Amino acid sequence: MNVNLTPQLEEMVRQKVRSGMYSSASEVVREALRLMQEKESCQGIRIDQIRQEIREGIESGEPSPWNADEIKLKIRENRTGKHH
Repeated sequence: MNVNLTPQLEEMVRQKVRSGMYSSASEVVREALRLMQEKESCQGIRIDQIRQEIREGIESGEPSPWNADEIKLKIRENRTGKHH
């Protein structure tokens, strides 16, 4: 398989090999592809988590109105141990 790279990417590959981090251009490309696959896998997992959270939210019932000031007051009361 032949792959054409932009001059910038080609130079990047050369630098990685020159640095000693990789023994060949093929090794650099394999590592890049492995990282791309790992990233895509992580994104898929995150999307599944978001979908699950959306399902849980939908299944939790009707939303109820809230007031930021009331929530802050309840938090303060819980911290100080005061309850109405």
